[in-house]
Parts: sequence; C-alpha cells; structure tokens
Amino acid sequence: MEVNKNLNLDNFWIPFTNNTAFKKSPRLLVKAHGMYYISDDGRRILDAISGMWCCNAGHCHPHIVKAVQEQIAELDYATAFNMAHPKAFELANKISTLTPEGLDKIFFANSGSEAVDTSMKVAIAYYASKGESKRTRFISREKGYHGVNFGGTSVGGIPNNRKSFGPLLEEVSYLSHTWDLDNMAFSKGQPKWGAHLADELEDLILENDPSTVAAVILEPVVGSGGVIVPPKNYLESIRETCSKYEILLIFDEVITAFGRVGCAFASERFNVSPDIITMAKGLTGASVPMSAVAFHNKIYEQITQNSNEAVELFHGYTYSGHPLAAAAGIATLEVYENEKLFKKSRQLESYFEESVHSLKGENFLIDLRNIGLMAAIHFGSEEKLATEIASQVFEYCYEKDVLVRCSGDYLVLSPALIAEKEHIDTIIATIREGIRSL
Repeated sequence: MEVNKNLNLDNFWIPFTNNTAFKKSPRLLVKAHGMYYISDDGRRILDAISGMWCCNAGHCHPHIVKAVQEQIAELDYATAFNMAHPKAFELANKISTLTPEGLDKIFFANSGSEAVDTSMKVAIAYYASKGESKRTRFISREKGYHGVNFGGTSVGGIPNNRKSFGPLLEEVSYLSHTWDLDNMAFSKGQPKWGAHLADELEDLILENDPSTVAAVILEPVVGSGGVIVPPKNYLESIRETCSKYEILLIFDEVITAFGRVGCAFASERFNVSPDIITMAKGLTGASVPMSAVAFHNKIYEQITQNSNEAVELFHGYTYSGHPLAAAAGIATLEVYENEKLFKKSRQLESYFEESVHSLKGENFLIDLRNIGLMAAIHFGSEEKLATEIASQVFEYCYEKDVLVRCSGDYLVLSPALIAEKEHIDTIIATIREGIRSL
C-alpha cells in the first residue's frame, strides 16, 4: 500500500522529532501485524521496539482487535463523573490481582504523563488530608523520564526535556543517576556495584527537612534515559529510607509494567513494594490510549474517609476509564494470561541478553545494558559524535527493514513479548552490520 504522493505533511507537528528533516525524507508506517510493520512503500519492517515500549503482545492481536470493535458498537462513551460503566470496574479488578499486596485502588487516565501527574497530586492530597500540608516536595532522579506534563517534566531528570519551559515546579530535588561507566560497563542484568548510591536519598531528605517531602518518584529501570538497571540492593535501600521518614514511594512503571522485565510489574521482579505505581504502555498494548495508577489502600482510605467535601478528590479526566480503552485493557490482560507472555518474556531473556552482549568488542561501543526484554547499546568515540553514530546505525537498520530506537548516544531495544529467537538474531545481526558499515 503506497501512500498518496500528494499527502500533505505540513500541518502535523510531530512530537520529539526534527520535523524539518523528517518531512524531507518521511518514514511512514501504514499497517502492522505481530512483530512487523508495513511501510508506505510496501516493506516489511521488523519492530524491535514494540512500537514505543508498548505493543507487548505484538501488533493488531486479533483478541484485542475484536474487543475494541465490539465495544465501539455497544458503548462508545460514558461520562466518568458521577457515572461509570461495568468494564472500568472489571479492568480495575483485573489490574488489582497483579499489583503488589495492598495496592488495590486503581485510578484511570489516558497517558503515562497523566498517570505521573495523578500520582503526584494524590501524594500531596494524601498528606494534606493528614494535616501535613507542608509535604509538597518531590525527590526524583537524574536521567529519569516521567512524561511531559508540568509535574512529570518537573521531576524528570533529562535536562533537554526541561530547558525550554521555565522553572516549572520548584520543590524538586534530584538523586544522582546510577550509571557509572568505570564500574558498571557491560553488566548483565543488575550491576553488582552501586548500592551505596541509594545513601544519597537520606542526605537529600534531611537537607530539605523530612516534613516537607511528599514522595520519591523513580523508574525502577530507567527507560528512555538509557535502560539503566538498578544496582543490586539499591531499590531495597530506597524503600527502607522512604519508610523510615514516612515518605511515599512512587514507582513509575509506565515502561516496565506488563511483562517488560518478565513479571507483571518491576516491583515484583525486584521484590520491592512501592506505595504507588503508574502504568500505561503495555496496559492496552497501545491499541487505545490508556494509563492507570495503583494506590495503596491506606492512601485511598485516608483521602476518602477524611474528606469533608461531597467530592473527595478534585481530579480526573473526561476520558478516565473510557469504554474502548477498558475493553482493550481487559482483552490485553487476557492475552498476557492466556498466552503466558510474562513467562515467555522471562524465558527469552537469557537468549536476548547473550545476543545483545555478543556485540561487545564492536567499534564505537562503550557499554551494553539489559534486563528483561529491554537493552541499550551505548556508543562513544573520539573520532565522531556518539549521537551521529547512533543516528547512522538507526538509519542503516531502518533501510535494512529493522526498526530500532535512537536516543542520544545509544540505541534502545524493547522487542514484543511474542518475539522468537530468530527475531532477536535478525535484530542483532542488523545492528552489527550497521556498526561495521560506519
């Protein structure tokens, strides 16, 4: 299927993209199924990034497609304020069976960015309802990505994402990131070095007065910032410190939830239970935009039982728990369960790991990082800019019908949970060829 040559590219402002460069040489995807996209010129392109971390069950899974088709014919929309529809409750129940013990209250939004802002607002509301209204500070981490709304941008630890938008929220402190080239390069899974980096959290809390800190928000595994895997015992220490000072711990699992690290949630993989979990991408397999936040029962009960208002929480979205999204979410979770995709992901992990690390020794490579079905291929060179190397390898792969993600100095891989060994072989072989072509 070839797109009309007269397609007008002027009006769509493409996010996180060099629009001028793109429109000179557009890359258009027109169909998808399973592990593959079809481009406008008819090429079959192996998707090594699950769309954008999100199509965990592959593209256009028939069970999810059928659920959405049936739902649009039955109920297109139901207001989320003072009304509801059954499938929103059904989906919330399904999610609560997968979350850590006690995180049973599910709030629906429409994107990872909305989920993060929801988690932050509720954290502040929780303490306000306890008479601790000074608790408005957040502690996040360098290189962390928490979406693009004002709250998420403020706590995000990637400077380029903040620099054009003013001061944003002022009461934010940042932990140092946990990537150290000298001590961690080419680690497989969790690095053995680096647990002590968690000690910085207590210093930041005491520096800012514990009575002012609402929450610590972290990605268990840094995703867009370069697949930075937590050192062994790092998250455990973060949890202990938060508990010590009665500070809420938020895990931003927009990327890691629903099988990306071989479990329903990274909290399960690392055996660390936060107070709040955000989720999005894998929730509906990206078939319909949707996100959710899981709150510990204590948070919900504190706010709802101690409110003097008819409305307990003045927060929400027109499309919270949208019928199409709820139907897609139910179907997606059914696919994960019926096809045992979390288990399949864990079984494929070792092969994926060894395949990624087989690139060690190739020119320009300074690090390889991985856990679950996610990995970063990190470039560095005195001969040319690392960003140029990454971009050139990305372009090579795309020309050879493999879609990887280029982000700064590195490529990111996040194949769908349905991937087979031969898909991994093709992805790694193409990247290797791309590096050697430079």
